[in-house]
Amino acid sequence: MARRSSRGRGGGRRRRRSGGKEGLWALGFAVAATAVFLVARFIAEYPGLAIGIAFLILVTLGGGLFLRYRAIQNRRAQFLAANTELAKVDLMTGSQFEHLIAERMIAEGFRRVRERGRAGDGGVDITAVAPGGTLYAIQCKRYSKTVGAPEVRNFLGALANAFDGHTGVLVTSGHLTRQARTEALAARQNLVLVERDRLADWLLGHSALLPKRAPLMAKGDELAS
Repeated sequence: MARRSSRGRGGGRRRRRSGGKEGLWALGFAVAATAVFLVARFIAEYPGLAIGIAFLILVTLGGGLFLRYRAIQNRRAQFLAANTELAKVDLMTGSQFEHLIAERMIAEGFRRVRERGRAGDGGVDITAVAPGGTLYAIQCKRYSKTVGAPEVRNFLGALANAFDGHTGVLVTSGHLTRQARTEALAARQNLVLVERDRLADWLLGHSALLPKRAPLMAKGDELAS
């Protein structure tokens, strides 16, 4: 007795599978077309009621989005309030510290805050955009020891290459060595240092990462001599 080839059986299964998919597509198209027809007919026959239902749907969606936004804001505020003490920061992992810094930046008004801390991050843990549009690149060091000059040089190298045009921020739960601080302050790139004492004030909300804007002068005002 002749055997059926496995190729023939496989081809049959593929055809049945393909036919099943085409049937599902056809059924889905028919259902969608029917739904569109019924909705269009309902709008044509009951325009006032249709407008009312649409308005109710928009209000419900808007309210849901607002409640979700408030819930996210409340969770962020609770998270920041629970992690303002340096004693808790000292117990964090590097990833947890980066997340805390990212949340604090969002609370301060930064947009498009992205946590990048992983292998191959290019020497930058967080990127963000300030309210005025300035690009920021943040390096986080959850160190119990001091941050040395090599770490500062690596960060400056990232700012000079892959993150050219970004304002650099080096945040550490420790302190910089004297040489590291000297190199950071003498760098050509715009670099902000947030060491342990300033970090404590920042987490408590007593200081800000963004520089304060100078007050606008009214027309006719004169500078005090």
